[in-house]
Amino acid sequence: MKKIFLTTSLLLSLVLSARAEVEIGEPAPDFTLKDSKDNPQKLSAFAGKFVVLEWLNPDCPFVKKQYSGGNMQKLQKEYTAKGVVWLSIISSAPGKQGHRTGPQADADTKDKNAVPTAVLLDPSGSVGQQFGAKTTPQIFIINPEGKMIYMGAIDSIRSANPEDCSKAENYVRQALDAALAGKPVSNPETKPYGCSVKY
Repeated sequence: MKKIFLTTSLLLSLVLSARAEVEIGEPAPDFTLKDSKDNPQKLSAFAGKFVVLEWLNPDCPFVKKQYSGGNMQKLQKEYTAKGVVWLSIISSAPGKQGHRTGPQADADTKDKNAVPTAVLLDPSGSVGQQFGAKTTPQIFIINPEGKMIYMGAIDSIRSANPEDCSKAENYVRQALDAALAGKPVSNPETKPYGCSVKY
């Protein structure tokens, strides 16, 4: 009986550790994923820079809200010009909404005039689950020391209406502006909204 209990406890701890999510102020877990051009990209290779991780599902209405009016592209362009690394991550499993091959992801990027540093493919969902990514879009920001300084929603209006982008409080812009100015992020964690990540 004791042996069964220990085995169950061990299994439970393994499940909980596998589901461990990142926390503000803690180091972001390192990972390596292939990008849309089949090159491996390692998070720790960007040490010394601010890194934005944007969970992406091109077919999600909440993602389309941010891209159809150019809001996401504007953020990407503005902050990559300031030396920020912007990685869009697709964690949709094969056969599920939003899944893309490398060439398909490149075609989407071109069609939308998006300018991320790279689009990373996570078809197993392992990196998404490692970070606890729940929705698309969902944003994580990592500072040059490799610590998490923001995670959550892109903005304050939980809708799929593109017209709301201009009215919303943009949490990502606020966080990056503060961090780039050497100030603490005033609102480091918000509740993400959007489509569930299609693991």
